[in-house]
Amino acid sequence: MTWDWNFAIEIFPRIFKAMWITLGATVAAYLIALTLGLVLTLLRRTSFKPLKWLTVGFIEFVRSTPPLVQLFFLFYALPEIPYIGFSLSPFATGALGLGIHYSTYVSEIYRSGIESIPKSQWEAATALNFSRTHTWMKVILPQAIPPVIPMLGNYLIVLFKETPLLSAILVVEMLQTAKIIGSETWRYLEPITIVGLLFLLLSYPSSLLVQHVEKKVNRSRGRQQTNKGVSA
Repeated sequence: MTWDWNFAIEIFPRIFKAMWITLGATVAAYLIALTLGLVLTLLRRTSFKPLKWLTVGFIEFVRSTPPLVQLFFLFYALPEIPYIGFSLSPFATGALGLGIHYSTYVSEIYRSGIESIPKSQWEAATALNFSRTHTWMKVILPQAIPPVIPMLGNYLIVLFKETPLLSAILVVEMLQTAKIIGSETWRYLEPITIVGLLFLLLSYPSSLLVQHVEKKVNRSRGRQQTNKGVSA
């Protein structure tokens, strides 16, 4: 089978339209991961040990099982659980499943940022009689989040490249659209190739942007450390 440009041009609008489903699922899942990841990080730091152990167990369980199995469970098995089972649309299930899975990795990034904060910052907040909420929102998180932004950006790219898994639960994103076109026409070369190129065109510039942000963050932190050294 040889490449057919006329066929490729004909099917491109369908795949391009499905690309927005892919991007929407990526953004939704990423927002869930960012939010739930922060919640998991805070729960791991609780002094209530049963809740801390439960959180750690949840994180290890989710990280140790394949995301595809988790998507299948949410889409096919969860609705069949008596009394507590419920069903969601394929898109919502996919965004939730990927969001939950990557929240466990994002929580580790948050944790590394928080643990990099000097103990003196906590002590200063206590000395100023800041509430726990005020300490977190005004002192700790503003210092912990900026340095880990590049790592969070890397996981956004990884999550984007995981969205083809959603085709397994009937989300009509780019890969599923390519498979449908292939089953209709018995031509898979063009649709699958176009999907691969779109993933490359979207993920590679994003990767360069993350690298640029990482360099800016490192330069900024380097200047701050230099200024601290000079002032000391």
